[in-house]
Amino acid sequence: MGSRPADPTDLDHVTNTIALAFATDPVWEVALRRPDGLTDHHAGYWRLFVDGAMRYGTVRMADDRGAVSVWLPPNGTELSDEGGVELERLIEATLDPRSVSAMRELYGRFEASRTGRPAHYYLSLLATHPDHRGRGVGQRLLADDLALWDAEGIPAYLESTNHLNDHRYERAGFRPDGGFAAVLDDTWITAMWRPVGGTPGAQSGGSGSYG
Repeated sequence: MGSRPADPTDLDHVTNTIALAFATDPVWEVALRRPDGLTDHHAGYWRLFVDGAMRYGTVRMADDRGAVSVWLPPNGTELSDEGGVELERLIEATLDPRSVSAMRELYGRFEASRTGRPAHYYLSLLATHPDHRGRGVGQRLLADDLALWDAEGIPAYLESTNHLNDHRYERAGFRPDGGFAAVLDDTWITAMWRPVGGTPGAQSGGSGSYG
C-alpha cells in the first residue's frame, strides 16, 4: 500500500473518514455533544480543519483511501482567517453556551501545549475509515508521512485524545512529552514528540485503527 497527498477532490472523503472515526473519540465526542443528541454538525466541523491544512498540501491519504492524515507544517495555522470565523459561527450555532465556552478553553489548552516547542510537523488528525480498521492502514500511512518529514530533517508532534492509540504512536517513534486534561471531563490528552528518525528503541510495525 502506498500513499499520496490528498487533493481538493478528496475533501469530502477525508472529512467523512474523520467524522466517522472521531464520532466516539473520548475527547471530541464530549466536546461536540449537542443537547439534542444530533451529530450532523460533525462533518462541517472537521471539514474546516481539513480545508485549513489543504492550504499547505499536507493532507495525506492511503492509496486505497482507507486512512487519512491531516498535518500542519512548521509555523502553519490550523485555519485560515475565514475558517476561524466560520468555526466560531458553527460552534455558537450548534453547541450550548457551556459547551461553547469549554470548546474555546480546550483550544487554548491545545495551543499552550504546542507553544515553545522547536519547529515541527504537527499531526492534527489521523483517522482510519471504519471499513478498513484492523488492517494496519493507519500505521502504514503514518510511517510514510514520517519518512517524508525525516527526509526534511524536521521532528513531529501530536496530541493523542485516545489513550488506546498511544502505544501505536510509540511504535512509530513518538514518546509521551506532557499533556493536559480535557475541559468538560478529566479525560487525559497525551502530548507526544518524535525526534527526527524516531525515539531510539521504539518498536516498528504493528497495526490498528485511529480515531
